[in-house]
Amino acid sequence: MQVKRRSADMFILLAALSLLGIGVIMVFSASAVNSLKGPHQDPYYFLRRQLLWSVLGIVAMILAMNYDYRKLRSWVWIIFPISLLLLVLVLFVGDNINGSTRWIELGFLNIQPSEIAKFATILALAFWLSELRDGVKSFLGGIVIPLGMVGIVCLLIMLEPDFGTMIVIFGTSFLLIFAAGARLWHLGLIGSAGLLAGIVLALAEPYRRERLTSFLDPMQDPLGSGWQIIQSLYALGSGGLFGLGLGRGRQKFSYLPEPHTDFIFACLGEELGFIGTILVVALFFLFAWRGLRVAMNCRDLFGSLLAIGITCMLVVQALLNIGVVTSSLPVTGITLPLISSGGSSLVISLASIGVLLNISKQTSGD
Repeated sequence: MQVKRRSADMFILLAALSLLGIGVIMVFSASAVNSLKGPHQDPYYFLRRQLLWSVLGIVAMILAMNYDYRKLRSWVWIIFPISLLLLVLVLFVGDNINGSTRWIELGFLNIQPSEIAKFATILALAFWLSELRDGVKSFLGGIVIPLGMVGIVCLLIMLEPDFGTMIVIFGTSFLLIFAAGARLWHLGLIGSAGLLAGIVLALAEPYRRERLTSFLDPMQDPLGSGWQIIQSLYALGSGGLFGLGLGRGRQKFSYLPEPHTDFIFACLGEELGFIGTILVVALFFLFAWRGLRVAMNCRDLFGSLLAIGITCMLVVQALLNIGVVTSSLPVTGITLPLISSGGSSLVISLASIGVLLNISKQTSGD
């Protein structure tokens, strides 16, 4: 088969822009009341921010879509160290919000280094594993070294702390190493160690233990640790099949914490119903299917692994968020990609999708 240049995968673009459009609408609906009562006293505050970041993200996506992804090989040893530097820097100069130090304020905007680190880690792993080729089956080259890189990133992120992002990075990295062809018993060993470490970390802090117990039985502390889950389920349940109507949700009125970020899927379910939630899930599945198809059709191992990494990064995060909102997983404090209110996360997600679209333009014929 000959590699030929094609147009970008329109299904990926359609899924991304549809999720982005739903996100803008839902951010406005979920945030208007609280931002009117809050310090901003402006119902359009988060809408304007989301529109601004969406425009910047679309520009980043277009630029990435037209930049040959193979040139990113030469940027690996610049992007990855810079992401590590930012993760260290945020611990000293970052803003502490709700007990976490995740953002660096630059005056007119805030950047979240962990979002940059997600893409940088995928890029570094795709480069390393593609250079190894069959060497990925060795324990040192295929497991110890790549997971050593991932471990440094995860450690720095845990110091913020940001348990949710750490899970996304580790889970995506594990899937990427599996896709590269690592031995299953190596992965089983590391996976077991990672699971054990995750349990230890989950039990190490009181607030994480509370989240775990509230997941198992939210009614044990309905006014404390179980409040978020209970209100989220109320929102989803009251939405029924078709929802209460856009803007008519009730749980966003100071009942559901972070309705425009971590729990926006609950607001969506309340206002647009089961039909709305299924549409969002279907769009993420469409994105996953086409992203993995791009990876399978790419004859360049680096491009194939990069496509898998980007696809898994966004889909794993979406599954985690939806799992938390539906009480299928413990609360981790992770946003819903392309839909939740955000700055760095939205721009990085759209730029990553642009890279995936560029890979799709240079895949082999069927």
